[in-house]
Amino acid sequence: MNAPLPGRRSFELSSTMESVCEIEAAAEKMAEEAGLSEDERFHVTMAVREAAVNAVLHGNEYDPGRKIGVGIENTGKSLVFTIADQGSGFIPEEVPDPLAPENLMRGTGRGIFLIRQLMDEVHFRQLHPGTELTLVKHLGPDKKT
Repeated sequence: MNAPLPGRRSFELSSTMESVCEIEAAAEKMAEEAGLSEDERFHVTMAVREAAVNAVLHGNEYDPGRKIGVGIENTGKSLVFTIADQGSGFIPEEVPDPLAPENLMRGTGRGIFLIRQLMDEVHFRQLHPGTELTLVKHLGPDKKT
């Protein structure tokens, strides 16, 4: 693994699918600069994309007038991504289990599950209005905590 490049970048975007692509590209670039393997880069990029899609579609209800706040940071030990929407918020524990038999064939509802499987840490914070999701990928050998 290459030496990590510490740094933080924050930006705000409209709730559009183009913004999702921009967030995904920023995550991919940061993961590559940090020296993550191809599989790890894919995991980070997929998790960040899913979080951004959730912010646009579920949080901000695809309203381009509402913004998504994004922070990406390489702390030297971890990659930290924050994605915040301006929606009405939700309670993560109340999201139906996508592995429950009654939910297996549903076309939606797997995003948070995937994010949790692909990242080392996932944290939710209610903003009033909105929800902030923080995704963490550790760079060292001490992976999942």
